[in-house]
Amino acid sequence: MDGESELKILVPQKSGLAVRIKEKVAVRPKLLKYIGPAFIVSVAYIDPGNFATNISGGSMFNYSLVWVILWSNVMAIFLQCLSAKLGIATGHNLPEMCASIFKKRTNWILWVCAEFAAMATDLAEFLGGTLGFYLLFHIPMLYSALLTGVVTFIICSLEKYGQRLIEQVITALVTVICVAYGIELILAKPDWAQVGLHTIMPSLPDGSAVLIAAGMLGATVMPHVIYLHSQLVQCRNCDKSITEKRRHLKMERIDVAVAMNIAFIVNAAMVVVSAAVFYRNGVVVSTIEQAHKSLEPLLGALSSGAFGIALLTSGLSSSAVGTMAGQTVMKGFVGLNIPINLRRIITMLPAIIIIAVGVSPMKAIVLSQVALSFSLPLAIIPLLMITGRRDLMGEFVNRRATKIAGIIISAMIIGLNAVLVYLTLTGRT
Repeated sequence: MDGESELKILVPQKSGLAVRIKEKVAVRPKLLKYIGPAFIVSVAYIDPGNFATNISGGSMFNYSLVWVILWSNVMAIFLQCLSAKLGIATGHNLPEMCASIFKKRTNWILWVCAEFAAMATDLAEFLGGTLGFYLLFHIPMLYSALLTGVVTFIICSLEKYGQRLIEQVITALVTVICVAYGIELILAKPDWAQVGLHTIMPSLPDGSAVLIAAGMLGATVMPHVIYLHSQLVQCRNCDKSITEKRRHLKMERIDVAVAMNIAFIVNAAMVVVSAAVFYRNGVVVSTIEQAHKSLEPLLGALSSGAFGIALLTSGLSSSAVGTMAGQTVMKGFVGLNIPINLRRIITMLPAIIIIAVGVSPMKAIVLSQVALSFSLPLAIIPLLMITGRRDLMGEFVNRRATKIAGIIISAMIIGLNAVLVYLTLTGRT
């Protein structure tokens, strides 16, 4: 006897409860069908740049900046939902829509900036994977860099078997990061009352906290995944009917909510663990290597190992996502379609050169976050412009409240990133 027949026997068919149960049974497989794109996107929110800023924030200011993670996540959810909505409503990604409505010169400028941002992202994430191999297995940095390149080549090559496989691999890597930081939280034994208080109560202990807060935001809201999300929804965007598009958007919003809130928990855990371990013991952490080395005497080998595994999986997964984003912006804005392996080699070279000449990986990661700050407005503003046009979006056009929220959130993001850029360029980082 099938499940539907059982429901008919157990619940009278005229009952409203029967209808609700049927709807829940039907929604579950539909939701599973749509889950995936946001998990790829969420990798950008737990990349090596987040490790650096979150650990610094916790070690310097205790739990005071956990609220920054919460509100950065709210902003990220808003922008990712807009990006997904654009892709679902128009059947095109954000770079393709820019190419169709802006002048050619404008699109070339947008493409150069977007490609620059994608390469800066690749640089930080590639260095993160390299540091992961170095810290975990004590492989020399140059060899760790080459190994990172090989592994990300393998992840990117899986795309030929379909996007779903990439989603599964990325989701597995995100799961490893979550488990690793779950172990960290258990071992750290934070003051949960203080964590809860500082999650809902904004505070900036002193002027230098502004820099860390801006860095946290700059490492969280990243331009390349705003472009990418509008592309990732396309493999499920086959039915052109309005009804199906509405359903698709509803499911994608659930996908975003689940994936982004997992990323929020991981980011908050980074700050909380850093505060509970480093701040409590009077240790100010300025580099990822220092964080790894300090964890072992304070919490034991299990904690430092979990940290290294989280960093490694974060670097590998986010590096692959950065490469995918680069392909999207290149093909969308100007119609170029360079093979993904060739592009991977091109984006690997700056990181390998930096390692070979002995430049500090941590410094390179920080500078890459600043580069992303310059590119962020060039992703957000076109997104708001296009989703605000009824002739392009139809009934999915932004409502007045969404437009106002978009302007406020965008102004806050751009403003705080401008602070990060200013403080970095004036040598106050």
